[in-house]
Amino acid sequence: MLNRVVITGYGVVCPIGYSTAEMMAGLAGGACATKRMPAEWNRFGPLRCQVGAPIELRDPKAIPRPQRRTMSSMSILGVQATIQAMAHAGLDPKDVPENPRFGVIMGSTTGSPEAITNTYELLIGKHEYMMLGASEFFRCVSHTVALNVAQYLGCKGVVSATSAACASGLQAVGAAYDQVRLGRQDIIVCGGAEELHETTVGSFDILYAASSKFNDSPSKTPRPFDKDRDGLVCGAGAGTIVIESYEHAMKRGAKIYAEVLGYHTCSNGTHVSQSDESSMITCMNTTLEEAKLRASDIGYVGAHATGTEQGDAAESRALAGVFGSEIPVSSLKGNMGHTLGASGPIELAATIEMMNAGVIHPTHNLDEVDPACAGIAHVRKSTPHKFNAFLKNSFAFGGINSAIACAVVR
Repeated sequence: MLNRVVITGYGVVCPIGYSTAEMMAGLAGGACATKRMPAEWNRFGPLRCQVGAPIELRDPKAIPRPQRRTMSSMSILGVQATIQAMAHAGLDPKDVPENPRFGVIMGSTTGSPEAITNTYELLIGKHEYMMLGASEFFRCVSHTVALNVAQYLGCKGVVSATSAACASGLQAVGAAYDQVRLGRQDIIVCGGAEELHETTVGSFDILYAASSKFNDSPSKTPRPFDKDRDGLVCGAGAGTIVIESYEHAMKRGAKIYAEVLGYHTCSNGTHVSQSDESSMITCMNTTLEEAKLRASDIGYVGAHATGTEQGDAAESRALAGVFGSEIPVSSLKGNMGHTLGASGPIELAATIEMMNAGVIHPTHNLDEVDPACAGIAHVRKSTPHKFNAFLKNSFAFGGINSAIACAVVR
């Protein structure tokens, strides 16, 4: 027998809010976090993209220095989101070190880009390993967020990291779902975190995937599904989801915000950077099949849509192929930019909030739907809408697709 799996808490630090409540107020108010970035943005050469969705850290010194010294800003954000999620779930951090069935799974695109850049600048410039600080390694490693969250909590259970670009955070949630439904852990904090750094933006800039036409009017980008979209806007952020078995949640009297019914991840196996609607359709249909849901049971789809020309068009065709033109669809990246490996759990938390409040927030900056993105029910304004189940997508370079289906507890 597989365990039922539920979500009992979440925490968010994102460009439009330093908490779930701030984020939802930003979505309701039509906030856009995109800003023109400073001249230092171009220290490795001029970028076409001069915009980003940054975060200013709040009170990082609340994390004790012995733990904070191995943390870059992305790990600090991850710990802060986890602190929020633990409180939201009614969990006492003091209980974690005593529980070998409490785990941590956190994802990110890479280790800290800032730490990696600093490390190589020292190595190449000085040719001397001994100039590196003892803690720098722990900021650079690909599992830096997972290890720092786990060490902060004193975790004795499963600790794992997912690294699949923009799908990293949702894959972490999916991995936690599998651990809990198979009975290997009772409860897991999971999600993802990212920094905003010019080298990350540069990787998209080289591929002509970053927005560059709105450098002088940053609040007008990104523009998911819009005819004038010209690429994504990178952002910083972190999202943590508390995944728990239904039985464990009931025993401790936890409030349940949603039940996870299905999850799937797959590859297109055809192209490293071009989106492929057929594999997206496979991913969504397999998720629905595992969830024992029909497409018509879904009341809302949280699109991945980042504002890239090909990605948004392919996702639109895939959504039309699975859901037709009746199910409401929106992307939240027009408000907060693309927080990469953190985007899945951040947007998952927002979607659960919308489901429980009976409202859908629109795709910001969607002024005129591109004909290539037609055929689906775009949400153009905040709309009261009762729905009991939803699907959330996260897609990534490398041909990686992931989707999760959640519902109110039956």
